Amino acid sequence: MAVCIFFATTTGKTEAIATRLAELIGSTAMLKDVDDLAATEDLAGGSDLICCVPTWNTGADSMCSGTAWDSHLELIPDLQMAGRFVAIVGLGDSLSYPAYFCDAMEELYTAFLQSGATIVGKVSPSGYAYSESKSLVNGLFCGLPLDEDSEPDLTDERLISWLAQLRREAPRMF
Repeated sequence: MAVCIFFATTTGKTEAIATRLAELIGSTAMLKDVDDLAATEDLAGGSDLICCVPTWNTGADSMCSGTAWDSHLELIPDLQMAGRFVAIVGLGDSLSYPAYFCDAMEELYTAFLQSGATIVGKVSPSGYAYSESKSLVNGLFCGLPLDEDSEPDLTDERLISWLAQLRREAPRMF
């Protein structure tokens, strides 16, 4: 089964991470820009998902990310995602925004959980520098946090380790 990697970006960093994930996964990965979705229902097209989200929710009440994820977030809970795996990668800046580190992951996590999806790829906060994050759920990040601003040298190692974890938790994704 193929895994769909959905991303939305304003600076290009999230797209670069999604592209790197697709390279590491290989031919079973399909890369899709959320900007190209005709409807939110396209997320429920049959494949398991890896969702790549930029940093957001630094105080705005709406249009938090400035990307296409904003227009889909409230509709995701209405999708029928039971039996599907969803993994989330979130970008953040732990030095400039330590109190909002990778908050976007939690918003997608909650939305997909409400849709019936099984969330995989939760990560220990050990080794991350931040002060607060909504993305900590029961002591774990609800996805893979990456900091391309302050810790880009750790990204490949974290991606490779996380993909190995996903292969154990949800082998059919690959």
